[in-house]
Amino acid sequence: MSFICRLVLFTTSLLTLVPAAMAQSSKRPRDYGIRFGVLPTGPLNAITDVPGVRVGQVTLNQGQNIRTGVTAILPHDGNLFQQKSPAAIYIGNGFGKLTGYSQVDELGTLETPIVLTNTLSVPTAADAVIDYTLAQKGNEQVRSVNTVVGETNDGTLNDIRGRHITKQHVLDAIGQAKTGPVIEGNVGAGTGTICFGFKGGIGTASRKLPASLGGYTVGALVQTNFGGVLQIAGVPIGVALGKYSFKEKLDGSCMMVILTDAPLDARNLKRLAKRAFMGLAQTGGIASNGSGDYVIAVSTAYRIAHETASSFDELKLLRNDNVSPLFMAAIEATEEAIINSLFAAKTSTGDQGNMVEQLPVDKVVDLLKKAGQAR
Repeated sequence: MSFICRLVLFTTSLLTLVPAAMAQSSKRPRDYGIRFGVLPTGPLNAITDVPGVRVGQVTLNQGQNIRTGVTAILPHDGNLFQQKSPAAIYIGNGFGKLTGYSQVDELGTLETPIVLTNTLSVPTAADAVIDYTLAQKGNEQVRSVNTVVGETNDGTLNDIRGRHITKQHVLDAIGQAKTGPVIEGNVGAGTGTICFGFKGGIGTASRKLPASLGGYTVGALVQTNFGGVLQIAGVPIGVALGKYSFKEKLDGSCMMVILTDAPLDARNLKRLAKRAFMGLAQTGGIASNGSGDYVIAVSTAYRIAHETASSFDELKLLRNDNVSPLFMAAIEATEEAIINSLFAAKTSTGDQGNMVEQLPVDKVVDLLKKAGQAR
């Protein structure tokens, strides 16, 4: 390979990695003394505070017009098809291309990684998830796979019609999934997204219930690409900045993923998912006509074997009377994850020279200080 070719490849790799590095250097809202709700966070304030949960991301930030990516969430490190997780999906507004909804709704289980990407890459991502599942040891006889792939439309910053996501990108995101801190902002499926008229992206947060309320963890991860009237800690920031829906054309979608180690069945997971949508509402989101707003909720507390000699599932589930603290945790974690995505995201220029500016954090913090909501 010539020196010039090597240089081009090296430069392309740098372009892919730079946004992640930039996002990591950002302060999160809590670093400014901003608080959301009353429950304590987990150690990382991330979805990976739920034991065993892994997140992998691939970012495409190439040339002048490719601003997209993939984010994969895995509830455990085993064979997800053979050891399914209880799950539910709630549709807040259905203008979206989420795959796998009907089987999850019917059977109440998740059997693949959850993958987030852009709208026109959903079929490619689903195909890659099928490849991943069929290739796993123990799945040699599998002939049906229910992929769960969500999306938002990043077509302002990204050449979405170019369909630059490949199956390998999706497989890489799954293969790189790990526990620990989750990079936020212009990364993975959030590379080209827009939220409340500012640069959106990937955000995450968590809540850890005190022992008296069960000691369970609830984690949220969001892909923010929607509009409304931005509120932070109850302060009408969108109004103060003069940037909000119907004053400007702000539309889009939000994917929300909720993981918990609380032993919930699919019925109560759907109830949990509904509360996450309330967290979106806390930020000023309006679930507009053109918005695809979905919540995928999964429990890691137990697994459901694909095949077993028993005719019965013997499960120990949390009673209805004990789920309210989890509801509050989902609301708070989702709200904070959305705002975290905005604080981490950086100004981006993309397809056709379109530029989306980052949230003016210093100005926002000043507004919150005046309202008594930041240090």
